[in-house]
Amino acid sequence: MSEGVLRALDEAREGDRSRARPGEPLMRDLIGDLLRRTRVEQGRTLREVAEDAQVSLPYLSEVERGRKEASSEVLAAIYRSLGLSIIDVLGELHRRTLVARYGAVTQPRSSRVVDEPGTGVPSVLLRSRSVHTPAPYRRTGVVSLAA
Repeated sequence: MSEGVLRALDEAREGDRSRARPGEPLMRDLIGDLLRRTRVEQGRTLREVAEDAQVSLPYLSEVERGRKEASSEVLAAIYRSLGLSIIDVLGELHRRTLVARYGAVTQPRSSRVVDEPGTGVPSVLLRSRSVHTPAPYRRTGVVSLAA
């Protein structure tokens, strides 16, 4: 095999983090951290969760450390064994990506985050700092072929 192919294989195995935008975490790191924090907060061991989720202990450890990207089925088994729902997981991942992108996010007094209309960005972020909000997606130069 050529040197370029071997290098590409090594990067794929290791997860080439150099291509990720600075400050933008990888999903596997966020998911792994969430699973580990939840497990530790519950006072459970890797073995207990692995047995409950029916995954191997080494594999669960790798997922928690962000070394493996588990399938959606395996992730569902793990987060369910921790008493989480998909809404819990996605909500926390959304919150953490906002923090990574915009800095600390504080909840309004109502403890309800409200998006600025038409932007998809929480209004608390728009008030606290200048954030570029992209214009709605428009396809230009599209020709309709309908007769």
